[in-house]
Amino acid sequence: MLDSLKQTGKNIGRELSRTWESLSEGWRELLSRSGNALTHFSRNKDETQPEKGALATSPRWSLLAGEVEETDREIVVRVEVPGMDKKDCRITIEGNMLYLSGEKHFERETSDSTYHVMERAYGAFQRTIPLPRNVDTDKAEANYKNGVLSIRLPKVDGEDSRTISVS
Repeated sequence: MLDSLKQTGKNIGRELSRTWESLSEGWRELLSRSGNALTHFSRNKDETQPEKGALATSPRWSLLAGEVEETDREIVVRVEVPGMDKKDCRITIEGNMLYLSGEKHFERETSDSTYHVMERAYGAFQRTIPLPRNVDTDKAEANYKNGVLSIRLPKVDGEDSRTISVS
């Protein structure tokens, strides 16, 4: 009987170790792949004012997952911004940095309900995305479809850098 309990304890320990390793691996991958996508949402202009209702329990951080793709002619940036209207997104490019800012509005169908799960973040945000090359902002285009904002940025012709000889 004692041997059976010892063996059961070893099996439980082995399974817990395997589960912990799987969970740790998931967190490592999330942080390494999505660390830049973690975005802060501020819900009101004056952070000192207390929030009320369901919005007070919603997260202040969320993922705005994105990707940056480069072709011979352009850089394409895609960012998932579900639940937002295209009019609520602003794109600014300075040098080789793209700044995406906007606001995700909290909308409630009824005021006499109770939320049991609140995982979506609401409020104003800004996400910074480094671009691998300088781009021609005058020819940039953006569109929004199915919750994905796509920004097409033609690359600047010529070299990214230039060597200057010292005389």
